[in-house]
Amino acid sequence: VSKQWIQALEVGESHVLPLDEIGRETMTVTLIDANHCPGSVMFLFEGYFGTILYTGDFRYTPSMLKEPALTLGKQIHTLYLDNTNCNPALVLPSRQEAAHQIVQLIRKHPQHNIKIGLYSLGKESLLEQLALEFQTWVVLSPRRLELVQLLGLADVFTVEEKAGRIHAVDHMEICHSNMLHWNQTHPTIAILPTSRKIRSSHPDIHVIPYSDHSSYSELRAFVAALKPCEVVPIVSRQPCGGFQDSLSPRVSVPLIPDSVQQYMSSSSRKPSFLWLLKRRPKRQRTQGVVFESPEKSAEQSQASRDSKKAKKEKLSPRPAHLEEQPSHHPLQIKKQLFPDFCSKEWNEAVPFCESQKRVTMTAPLGFSLHLRSTDKEFISLETRKETGLGPPLVPMGADGDPEATGNQSAWMGHGSPLSHSSKATLLPATEFRGLALKYLLTPVNIFQAGYSSRNFDQQVEKYHKPC
Repeated sequence: VSKQWIQALEVGESHVLPLDEIGRETMTVTLIDANHCPGSVMFLFEGYFGTILYTGDFRYTPSMLKEPALTLGKQIHTLYLDNTNCNPALVLPSRQEAAHQIVQLIRKHPQHNIKIGLYSLGKESLLEQLALEFQTWVVLSPRRLELVQLLGLADVFTVEEKAGRIHAVDHMEICHSNMLHWNQTHPTIAILPTSRKIRSSHPDIHVIPYSDHSSYSELRAFVAALKPCEVVPIVSRQPCGGFQDSLSPRVSVPLIPDSVQQYMSSSSRKPSFLWLLKRRPKRQRTQGVVFESPEKSAEQSQASRDSKKAKKEKLSPRPAHLEEQPSHHPLQIKKQLFPDFCSKEWNEAVPFCESQKRVTMTAPLGFSLHLRSTDKEFISLETRKETGLGPPLVPMGADGDPEATGNQSAWMGHGSPLSHSSKATLLPATEFRGLALKYLLTPVNIFQAGYSSRNFDQQVEKYHKPC
């Protein structure tokens, strides 16, 4: 997000935010330490809507109730609660008790290396406690070392692999294959400090219920102390119940003040870049080939020529004695692209000279057909059938005459219904193969048949399928 939307707030201090343009309605927000990952906080919102406490991920401790924002006898109307471990059947020890279990496990393996699987953030204090307990370095990755250096912990971390016996690794690295690999060089045990249910894939992988989320009993104590009017779970697909006896009577939902409504409505009319990103409909991915209609292409070409002509006449007026040159139809072949044989007739095969290595032919649908010559040989009809290139293109007149080269000429494939009696013009040999060339060698009447993009490929294949 842009920096203009980010405002640093001090933990434990109340901050007032305006809710309208005139400052009549405001909201107070206070940050409370969540006792979870480093930097995690709970948010306490107070305003015309009442009082809302959003815990986020948190591990309850009785010291939270001593926070000034919660000790003034405020009624919490809505409590958004971290229900990660809200299950009466899941009994979790405190973090101090879980840390003691890990210490005892390591002491039972004095000659082993210790691999501790962690997520990208969290449980850094556990690593510090283990390092001080066993007087050893904790080996980290360079990225995690940069992180712990920001937390102000003891100087017990390093990136040297052989400096200490405790290694913090990503939790995904704790698996059966890695355990076999590690034990080949040195006896190793792995510890997963988590409250999640994980089935151990190796006898040396130990799951210890060390959690940064509140246990069910802690959640019960927290809700009983706050007595909110409503509890809303923030973790989907997790149970959240058993608090009915600790809730206060619900209050009616307050109306939104007029000044806030006006500010909200005026803000909704302003264009928002993020709103455009979310609301803009996704474009459907085009399948097959999309061709513009000949009429639309001709109109665009004519408009472009008229614009260029007007601009050119404005810059350099045409002498009066010069006769107006006839305009060329967009479907007409541009003879200036064929300087070596512009005077030849189209009813005979035209050889390529050595200097003419590439020819561009303008087709009636607004695309150009590029032919690259590698030699002076030509592809016969029999060779085309064997290689699957399909019939060659033939310049056709409006009356079906292959020799007609007037403004009404069009490119037709040899073998199409309009060219059975025409003589095919041989094209120079090319290296093109496959469906792309078949598109270019498909007659105009196939293009103009109005096939959708979904079955266009099938129609082209059907046309070129040998009988």
